[in-house]
Amino acid sequence: MKEQRRGRKIAMTKEEINAYLCEARTCRVATVGAGGAPHVSPLWFVWDGSALWLNSIVKSQRWTDIERDARVALAIDGGEAFLDLHGLEITGTASAVGEVPRTDAPSDEVTEAERLFGEKYANGKFQADGRHAWLRVTPEKIVSWDFRKMMQR
Repeated sequence: MKEQRRGRKIAMTKEEINAYLCEARTCRVATVGAGGAPHVSPLWFVWDGSALWLNSIVKSQRWTDIERDARVALAIDGGEAFLDLHGLEITGTASAVGEVPRTDAPSDEVTEAERLFGEKYANGKFQADGRHAWLRVTPEKIVSWDFRKMMQR
């Protein structure tokens, strides 16, 4: 993965990045449309320590874009006041993992992404709906910022 070159004084450490990705709930996913225009949409996600997992509707514009061009960018951020702003920008590639699970065929096999998603968003239980499937985003670069660090000096 490429190393962050600018803004190192306010960059998050690897531990802070991992903690933030486990805590934050919504990312904005940017894909490349057929004509080259960006398409951005909010989505819930989970982080397994090396990849970001998106549970996406397979008939969405996002899914169609990723099938054609796997490049993605994601923004995950928080804070209201200037000195409270913090977040990440992740660039990488997305790939579909598995098929759309059928809701009438319960599986005893729970993937790590399903376990993490269930814990984070659904009181411990992931439930397939027959319309969503998993996209794994493999980061090529993570750029972080935490303006709160400017107050610690």
